[in-house]
Amino acid sequence: MHYKLLTPGPLTTTDSVKQSMLRDYCTWDDEYKTLVEDLRAKLLQINNLDASVYTTVLMQGSGSFGVESVITSVLKDSDKLLVLGNGAYGRRIEEIAVKAGKQVSALHFSDTEIVDVEQVDNFLSENEDITHVAFVHCETTTGILNPLEQICNVIKKHNKTLIVDAMSSLGGIPIDIAGLNIDFIISSANKCIQGVPGFSFIIAKAVELEKCKGVSKSLSLDLYAQWETMQNDCGKWRFTSPTHVVRAFYQALNELIEEGGIEARFKRYSENQTTLVENMKRIGFECCLDEQFHSPIITTFLYPENEKFSFQSLYGYLKKFGFIIYPGKLSNLQVFRIGNIGEIYKEDIITLTTIIEKYYNEELLGENNV
Repeated sequence: MHYKLLTPGPLTTTDSVKQSMLRDYCTWDDEYKTLVEDLRAKLLQINNLDASVYTTVLMQGSGSFGVESVITSVLKDSDKLLVLGNGAYGRRIEEIAVKAGKQVSALHFSDTEIVDVEQVDNFLSENEDITHVAFVHCETTTGILNPLEQICNVIKKHNKTLIVDAMSSLGGIPIDIAGLNIDFIISSANKCIQGVPGFSFIIAKAVELEKCKGVSKSLSLDLYAQWETMQNDCGKWRFTSPTHVVRAFYQALNELIEEGGIEARFKRYSENQTTLVENMKRIGFECCLDEQFHSPIITTFLYPENEKFSFQSLYGYLKKFGFIIYPGKLSNLQVFRIGNIGEIYKEDIITLTTIIEKYYNEELLGENNV
């Protein structure tokens, strides 16, 4: 059975994205390298970025590899990083920095509350030695959407280098990268652009990347060295690239453009999420977050107050009908998550919630006439 993945990535891809991987590619071939260069250029174009100011680097591995490549390549020994965290992925940035031996401080917020901009402002005023600030835009721990514009503005007010983990938002939520003066923004092939897992990508100011030469103590995660090779050898990766994944991403990127760009995709994802929440509430499920904090990416729901309910029972029930959902990631609350991104439309959400209503009535309430 082919499942619809209602997860924050990997996610459901189009048939044409899948079919694009049914051919082998050579990393040294000029046709392939030209495709890589076109891909890099289109990532700038869809985000309305000037290629004389911003550039793109592709990095093998999952999104966390991309984050680690930035943290370990950008921060010198004399630099000090502030991490703003309100979920598992903010904490992961902090862990990466600590393991790399970087100087790091953190402001921790509740997983169910947005980053407090006033606290950030006060901290930076009192700690002038901070040189870089990193945070997650959309925290898929809960699906919370942090106030990007306000956070970026306060960080730049203090003239800090700005690193944004936009893993689950770039390509699905409009982000004014240039207008917000973002220095480094990171995402992954298998998120809102709707490719498959295998590499991450970093959009950065070229002038900031140039400062990274010789900083990284890693061979394979050296962001500057990867960028230098791609620039000088017309799309060549330093080490073997995930050719099939790159080709799938290229197809997915073209399909994003054909759909109408990021604004159109944002509209579709938002409609999915609104429909999901409305239908789930009608059935009897409550959201974990205050709705003003919701992103259109993934939504976290509380377990219903019914002793018959378990995530595994719901998961197994939905899987029989071809849908895959996500377990919760909070230690203090019993929750599960449903994603709204990928090749998913309002009709899919309606079908899903109809099945969940059937589960709720049959399995939890014992009604078999629905």
